[in-house]
Amino acid sequence: MSSSAEQDSYRLDGLKWLVVILLLAAGVFANHTFSAEPLFFRVAGLVVVTVIAGFIAYKTQKGAAMWALVKGAQTEARRVVWPTRQERNQTTLVVVAFILVMALILWGLDSFFGWLTSMIIG
Repeated sequence: MSSSAEQDSYRLDGLKWLVVILLLAAGVFANHTFSAEPLFFRVAGLVVVTVIAGFIAYKTQKGAAMWALVKGAQTEARRVVWPTRQERNQTTLVVVAFILVMALILWGLDSFFGWLTSMIIG
């Protein structure tokens, strides 16, 4: 029974996406058409149109799935144990030192193989 109610809820998804695309296209067109108006009003209009389009997109099946993904990502971000300032600085220094050492090794190998090649070729 839940499955049929879910399908009824998302029955007009294609039409909703068409409305979203038309709203966004109309917003871009209006922004271009009213380019002589102050920037504040054009940006405010685009924000309003984008919010309305986002709300309509949220009411689709893919929009609801995207919102669930965002909420799950927020939950996971709260679980992360962030490093302290000292740990961050030490890790950064180790990475920079490793990069410098590898750069010197690669420079040395490049110089050696260049010298070897010039000796062979003449």
